[in-house]
Amino acid sequence: MSSSGLDNLARIAYEAHRSAHPTPLPAWEDTTEADQQAWRAAVSAVNVQSGNTLIESVPTRSLVIQAGNRQHSFHTEFTAGRLGSLPVGDEFASGHHARFYLAHGLWYIEDLGSTNGTFLNGRRFHGPQRLKKGDKIRIGHSILTVFAA
Repeated sequence: MSSSGLDNLARIAYEAHRSAHPTPLPAWEDTTEADQQAWRAAVSAVNVQSGNTLIESVPTRSLVIQAGNRQHSFHTEFTAGRLGSLPVGDEFASGHHARFYLAHGLWYIEDLGSTNGTFLNGRRFHGPQRLKKGDKIRIGHSILTVFAA
């Protein structure tokens, strides 16, 4: 497995751990280099022991988001914003404000260079972020809640 593939799997494994952990943990970008190296070592050991890639066995999941009083269910990549597949009727939202995508069976969100930014659980972010049940996403003044990820 390439080092970039190993890095990606380590990040995904950590984000899955973070989403299941009973108390808040920092995002991957905010962990120490030592912690990231430990996750790389763990993923590498599992990969060597199983003899195949972990990516092949991950099932596809739906993302269910509540926006206002409506729930929306997605199975593939989409955008949210004034012109997005998930419409956000907010003058502070860009046309295509944020992208939601599925990678290795996990849902992520990334800001698409919006003027006002995208916030996850009250924090503005600049790189892709793993989504989990209960997350609050703010686009403009609108709040979206993740019901299932």
